[in-house]
Amino acid sequence: MLNAPLRPARSAHDPWHQAHLGHWLRQALARFDARVLDLMARNPAVPLGLSNLAARAQVGAAHVHITRHLPLEGARLTALAERAGMTKQAMAALVTQCEAWGMVRREDDAADARARRIVFTASGQAWLQAYQAAVDQAQAELAQAVGEEVATVVALGLEAYCGH
Repeated sequence: MLNAPLRPARSAHDPWHQAHLGHWLRQALARFDARVLDLMARNPAVPLGLSNLAARAQVGAAHVHITRHLPLEGARLTALAERAGMTKQAMAALVTQCEAWGMVRREDDAADARARRIVFTASGQAWLQAYQAAVDQAQAELAQAVGEEVATVVALGLEAYCGH
């Protein structure tokens, strides 16, 4: 394609940079996460301290990585960071903060005395259950907003795109 005509550079005022799929995915994720956290802040099953943190926007998308990626049986910090797509150092900072909030705790790993596992506390398990309920409600609200068929197609399409 050496002889292909050059396309003029697009200016910053062209709408393409705000009208592509990545832009809409980011916007949708931000809206979805904000709605989930709002629902959790209002959920009476969420421990009061965590509910207050969510209500004051102290719990953010980064903290939700622990909620999304920490299995019920717990995980080592390295595995948790890997599952969340974060550096070990960034995850360690989140775990320390969530530990101070009473959401998780570090305990000895029964399989390796040198290792520690991150596990949900009782408050963290209540948070996790509220998170599941909030996600279910936010998904139902999405389906109501765009229609059940569109919501299903979007979910299936994203799942296929992500390779799951």
